[in-house]
Amino acid sequence: MEVKVPRDILQYEESLFFGLSLRQFLFSLLAVGVAVGAYFLFDPMLGTETTSWICMVAALPFALLGFVRYNGMTADQFARTWVRSELLFPEVLVFRGSNFYMDAVEQGREEEANPKRKKAVSDEKQQVRKAKEKRRREKDFERRGRNIYKFRKRGMISR
Repeated sequence: MEVKVPRDILQYEESLFFGLSLRQFLFSLLAVGVAVGAYFLFDPMLGTETTSWICMVAALPFALLGFVRYNGMTADQFARTWVRSELLFPEVLVFRGSNFYMDAVEQGREEEANPKRKKAVSDEKQQVRKAKEKRRREKDFERRGRNIYKFRKRGMISR
């Protein structure tokens, strides 16, 4: 006995009757029932050839519901999805092209036309800032100088 295992485990379907899944088997029975009912209903009135075409057309939707899959959905799931997307919640998608480069250029032109004003800084604040910057530079220089001295003392920097 050989059992075929699909590569993707999500595609596995258990077969119940004649190698068909339960869904396929039930819809096959339903299609056969509709075809037989249509035959007995229309044969006395229309004749055998016309009745046979009517039977096939009547059984087709039920056979499709049992066997057709589209994008991993069964036919009834697909029909529900289609009705929702097309009839209940239709959305018009409009394409609007955008050129990011031209948007950036226009934004730059606007900024050039309306320059931002800098706040006037008082002389006292400016002097305080300069003093802080000078102290920061001096501390940084001292720290670097000590490190260089350490490295020279240990012999890591050669002259």
